[in-house]
Amino acid sequence: MDVIIPPDSQRRLIHLSRRTLNNFVRGIERKNEEIDDLYLQCRDYGAFVSLHRQEELRGCIGNCTPNNTLSQVVIEMTEAAASRDFRVAPISESELDEIRIEITVLSSLTRVLDPSLLEIGKHGLFIEQKGTRGVLLPQVATRYNWDVETFLQQTCIKAGLKKNAWKSATTEISSFTALIIEE
Repeated sequence: MDVIIPPDSQRRLIHLSRRTLNNFVRGIERKNEEIDDLYLQCRDYGAFVSLHRQEELRGCIGNCTPNNTLSQVVIEMTEAAASRDFRVAPISESELDEIRIEITVLSSLTRVLDPSLLEIGKHGLFIEQKGTRGVLLPQVATRYNWDVETFLQQTCIKAGLKKNAWKSATTEISSFTALIIEE
């Protein structure tokens, strides 16, 4: 199932993420707001929020298996990307104007039985083995010009597994498609 969200709803989602980021970093308490956009109320999609300052990644956190509406997942992932990505320092108020938001809305996970059918740039990967898991978004493989095997290996490494763990019968490989929404 591909992710389908009309342009107006995409704009609402980016505005929601921007407002969330600005308020969260400034310490302004989040107010519960009524969101009447049916696409943003959908519970079928996961989402990752990536924060960039120029080309530098300043935070990226997501949820592949949502348990809430898309709007709520984006709010939660925006706050998490701004403050809980262990790879980078939390976003500071002084850099807010330089931060660019990228939201990757994910389709449901689909079990991969034949990795040769994966398409670079179309599919993202979710690999899990014995409770350890790693995720790479479709745009990562494109950005680094990886082939399918390298993409599988790098997802294993991201999970903290050996690079060829994807070949093991105890490893579950799932894919997803994504819609990338950028400011």
